[in-house]
Amino acid sequence: MHDIICPHCSKAFKIDEAGYADILKQVRDETFEQQLHERLALAEKDKRSAVELATAKAASESQRAAAAKDAEIQGLRARLDAGEVARKLAVAEALSAVEKQRDLLQQQLAQAQLDQQSAARLAEALRANELQQAAAAKDAEIARLKDGLERAALEKQLAEKSLKDKYDTQIKDRDDAIERLRDMKARLSTKMVGETLEQHCETEFNRIRATAFARAYFEKDNDARSGSKGDYIFRESDEAGTEIVSIMFEMKNESDGTATKKSNEDFLKELDRDRTEKGCEYAVLVSLLEPDSELYNGGIVDVFHRYPKMYVVRPQFFIPIITLLRNAAMNSLKYKSELALVKAQSVDITNFENELETFKTAFAKNYDLASRRFQTAIDEIDKSIDHLQKTKEALLGTDRNLRLANDKAQDVTIKKLTRGNPTMAAKFAETKREGPAEGGA
Repeated sequence: MHDIICPHCSKAFKIDEAGYADILKQVRDETFEQQLHERLALAEKDKRSAVELATAKAASESQRAAAAKDAEIQGLRARLDAGEVARKLAVAEALSAVEKQRDLLQQQLAQAQLDQQSAARLAEALRANELQQAAAAKDAEIARLKDGLERAALEKQLAEKSLKDKYDTQIKDRDDAIERLRDMKARLSTKMVGETLEQHCETEFNRIRATAFARAYFEKDNDARSGSKGDYIFRESDEAGTEIVSIMFEMKNESDGTATKKSNEDFLKELDRDRTEKGCEYAVLVSLLEPDSELYNGGIVDVFHRYPKMYVVRPQFFIPIITLLRNAAMNSLKYKSELALVKAQSVDITNFENELETFKTAFAKNYDLASRRFQTAIDEIDKSIDHLQKTKEALLGTDRNLRLANDKAQDVTIKKLTRGNPTMAAKFAETKREGPAEGGA
């Protein structure tokens, strides 16, 4: 319960919690509304004051700005007027300076023209003097050069004469050396010159043997059993032992002093025979014969129209012909391997056939011998059979005789034995009588 005092009559009265809360709420609402209205009115008043103040301030600022702008405009106008005056003064001063400079330049130009004329006259005089000096120097140089040319011509003549004498001496010495070599070469036999060519070819081959022909055979042909032999034989095989290519080489040369000149054609037949006898696939004649022949000097010449698989070459084509033939043979190596296999199989078949024939011959011989002995044995058996047959017949005759004898023995009786023999009858009778008595005793 709460005690409430009336503000009008100052009389106290009591009120419960609910009524007190309701009154307190009414009082609070009225107070809040009143305060709110007061505050809104105060805020509106402050707003109007701020607006009025701002308006006055803006007007004052605008006035001050206008005054400042007017002052600035007045200052600019004053400065502009002062600049125009200064510009006019500057222009006047510049024109005055330019006019002074123009007058000075005109004076300098006139002086320069005077100086130029004086310099031209001086230069002309100097040029004339220099020309005279140059002409004199040139004449002296020309004279000096003429002297130099004359000395050079003289030295050239002396040098040419010295060189000519020197080369004449060298040419004479060379001609003498050539003549000596020709004399020495003329004294050499054809065989010795050929051996020199052989040594050249062997040296060329051995130079590249290790790198290009590691498994190749290149040696002199020393087999002369048939009465003829080539110079060198080249053979090369693969790792399996199959021959890749084989070449019979013949080297021919001839000294310039030889009385009888040979041609390449003279050696082809013998070379082909050597190739065939030694089992080589190709034949190559390395020749220096017929040195003026365009045919043989042109390169590698094949003579297949005369002899199969034969070439004629100059010494410079010795290595290339080996390389060409070897490379061509490498392409057919597969077929050669197959052919070698077929040949081996053919040899195996031939060996088998030979062994079969040998076996058949031995078998036929043994069969004939056995057959003859068998016939002898048959004859002996037949003889034995005849003998046994005779023995059989004899035994059969003996059997018949024994059977007859047995029959006859079976047919013998006491009666027949004692018939006509009283003595034997009496003896048998006595024996017969004695026999039962003894049995009873």
